[in-house]
Amino acid sequence: MNIDLLVKMVNEISAFFAAEPAPGEAAQAVAQHLRRYWEPRMRRQIIAHVRDNGGAGLTDLARRGVEALAAAEAPSA
Repeated sequence: MNIDLLVKMVNEISAFFAAEPAPGEAAQAVAQHLRRYWEPRMRRQIIAHVRDNGGAGLTDLARRGVEALAAAEAPSA
């Protein structure tokens, strides 16, 4: 899928959750939404975008949400 479209979608999702009173809760809500509604291939692609490109184009909240998603999906050692 086009990374620009994924970035746009995550930014829109994070704009919705920006009203959360605590920034940490907002980032977790973004991560939870991505886990719940995005297919694994899309999640892997946006996580790789943050890891490899620093999340270019993502808002701060969107980037923190993807980072929370990546932490939750990291394989347990």
